[in-house]
Amino acid sequence: MAWYRTWFGTPYYKLLYGHRDEDEAEAWVRAILRRSGVGQGATVLDMACGRGRHARWFAEAGCRVTGIDLSKESVAEARSEVPSARFAVHDIRVPFATAEFDLVVCLFTSLGYFEDEDDDRKALAAAFSATRPGGRFVLDFMNSVRVLKELVPMECVLAGGVRFTIARSTEGGMVVKRIMAEDDSGRHHFEERVSALAPDRLVQLVHEAGFVVLDLTDGPEPAPFDPQRSERLVIWAQRPMA
Repeated sequence: MAWYRTWFGTPYYKLLYGHRDEDEAEAWVRAILRRSGVGQGATVLDMACGRGRHARWFAEAGCRVTGIDLSKESVAEARSEVPSARFAVHDIRVPFATAEFDLVVCLFTSLGYFEDEDDDRKALAAAFSATRPGGRFVLDFMNSVRVLKELVPMECVLAGGVRFTIARSTEGGMVVKRIMAEDDSGRHHFEERVSALAPDRLVQLVHEAGFVVLDLTDGPEPAPFDPQRSERLVIWAQRPMA
């Protein structure tokens, strides 16, 4: 079974990544809305929405938000935390809507979970299908150039009384994290595998899906993307009018 079908629904995932706070999510959403030119009343699709961390702030801004995610546990929590948004358990590789949304976002390297590039193409095709003509698409991805250059082989983290030991490596074009969580109940083993897609290749895939690429930035603010220095790669794109 693919790692992402089980890991995201565990309490250990939430403990390990709990430092990703609401202030950060709010800042991302505000910057995305500002740069995309969409505002109150706009329809927004959050692909691989997780527990609704970003959907919450799109809804707070007055957008009509739909979040989709493969994790039933994450969707259940999102529904509870953000009742003003609509959520569905859905695979982002499968088309969800046709020309319905003013803005489609896929944040936090969610596209990179697939080992087969055909799956990336399917997800991007689904994003294109969901975006209305003239609508915007925002894709956030790790800067694989810097990640590979600065990969930390081993790290230990303490969070919520749990000791996490994280071993990082590369295998067949994937960045692999092997995570061991130790608590009073014993040792629990998890894995993350994220595609180290080169920035140029990712831009090409977005273009091949039918989008016009408008800009590349380091994060949601207008700092230009630099393969050697940037922490994130954010692709700003638009579905053509015709």
